[in-house]
Amino acid sequence: MTGIEGKVVAITGASSGIGRAVATLLAERGAHVVLGARGQERLEAITRDIRDAGGSATCRVTDVTRREDLVGLVETARSEFGRLDVLVSNAGVMPVSPLDDLRVDDWDLMVDVHVKGLLHGIAAALPVFRAQGGGHFVTTASTAGLKIVPTMAVYAGTKFAVRAICEGLRQEAGPDLRVTLVTPGLTATEHTLGMGDDEARARFGATVAELALPADAVAAAMAYAIEQPATVDVNEVVIRPTSQG
Repeated sequence: MTGIEGKVVAITGASSGIGRAVATLLAERGAHVVLGARGQERLEAITRDIRDAGGSATCRVTDVTRREDLVGLVETARSEFGRLDVLVSNAGVMPVSPLDDLRVDDWDLMVDVHVKGLLHGIAAALPVFRAQGGGHFVTTASTAGLKIVPTMAVYAGTKFAVRAICEGLRQEAGPDLRVTLVTPGLTATEHTLGMGDDEARARFGATVAELALPADAVAAAMAYAIEQPATVDVNEVVIRPTSQG
């Protein structure tokens, strides 16, 4: 299938930021979107907004750290629309801090969401894609997976792992599956809300306000990869603000 219209796309982390932006954009272009996130109220509100605008959408409360939730999201797509064409693994957290702060629970959370959450999505969707004879994994990474800076060691480590897993998946995918890694730089999202370090949160928030990409720009990069013909695999898109070093 070429293009976006008619494709069934499941999206994690869909209640805000990049996830919300890509859900809205793909629905505008005719996709059936299946939205997953932890917050039911916001999830249902976004689903209503898409439907009110003439789009096709449904949702399911999804915590990517729970494997059964990803299975449920994929099954919701299949029961509502008969198939799943694209899984956008976008859920993310960013409680960055210096290692000396020993925020071990935050470290565990980043590993659980970014690494195990990605793997849970692959485990849920891969058998479905194989049975269908086609499918597309689209995953949100970060330029933190390209460059390490202070306070972001664990966050960057999880994003390096995401890159490794997606490249391994691409190499194993064969001719019928596509694997795309979208690697954004500084982007205007709600990640700062999860930062445990007040100083880091204030500093990062100021930088975001001055320099960050809009989430819509990252959504457009995802849409570009999704709309390519089935024989064209856009393996990675790196997108940064022009002012980001």
